[in-house]
Amino acid sequence: MPTERGAVVAAAGGVVWRPAAGGGVETVVVHRPRYDDWSLPKGKLDAGENALTAAVREVVEETGLQVVAGRRSLRTRYEVATGPKQVDYWLMRAVGTEQPFVPNHEVDELRWLPVEEAAALVTHEHDRRVVTDLVRDDVPPTPTLLLVRHAKAGSRSDWDGPDDERPLETRGWRQARQLADVLPVFGPCELLSAERVRCRQTLEPLAERTGLPVRSLPELGEEEFSADPQAGLAAIERLLEPREQPGVAVVCSQGGAIPSVLMSLGVRWEGVAGRLHPPAAKGSVWALGGRPGALLADYYRDLGPDPDAPT
Repeated sequence: MPTERGAVVAAAGGVVWRPAAGGGVETVVVHRPRYDDWSLPKGKLDAGENALTAAVREVVEETGLQVVAGRRSLRTRYEVATGPKQVDYWLMRAVGTEQPFVPNHEVDELRWLPVEEAAALVTHEHDRRVVTDLVRDDVPPTPTLLLVRHAKAGSRSDWDGPDDERPLETRGWRQARQLADVLPVFGPCELLSAERVRCRQTLEPLAERTGLPVRSLPELGEEEFSADPQAGLAAIERLLEPREQPGVAVVCSQGGAIPSVLMSLGVRWEGVAGRLHPPAAKGSVWALGGRPGALLADYYRDLGPDPDAPT
């Protein structure tokens, strides 16, 4: 369905990088013959698509590279023929064995360049700002931990059995499947869960998708964390350690533990006036990496279809 004049054209893309042989990093820029410009790999969201999965899909389609998603980068906004266009970017690390680039209908040339050279080559100033964001040194480029609040379960008052055994409801299973659709872009390498049925069930679709087992992490249960927060924080600190290979641990926990963990790491929330406690909505995800004082902390409230995606 064509975009109406004045409606936001939603797009997403990636700032792809790899370690450079002499130190530092290199990044990808692409030439688009349709516009005769040098830009970053990106494209419009499909109907009902999440912006993050769209960003990874477009990068793979235009470059042929395999990537693991990292931290959020910038959002650019500019005018095109049909009206305002916004592009959400993520850093993405190239992984696997790199194959020779094959030109396609969107991109006819790809170059790996040092960041300064890439910033000088891109045609548009809004792309230049995104390229430069790659070399921020206050936070790491990739998370090592995804902290997930379990998906929606039935009401405690309506459940007759032990609360630890309260299962997901229909909406919760839908949230769990959305997590399984999106979180693989971060390269999960282990799945961990508090010892609650609803936490384990939240990760089951992701486990099926990735082939990884769901292992127990009792220290991150709500009651266990309250009784011994130091044990829970020690587990989190281990999972935040830098990894030799790109990838993340995915931990499913509860609403009574996650905000306390985040506060202990120095995360504060300024989304609501006067609020300090970070949110942890059911089915939401915090992507974390680094250490207090230099902590990557991206919050994903909803991993369903992007509200600006076409319908």
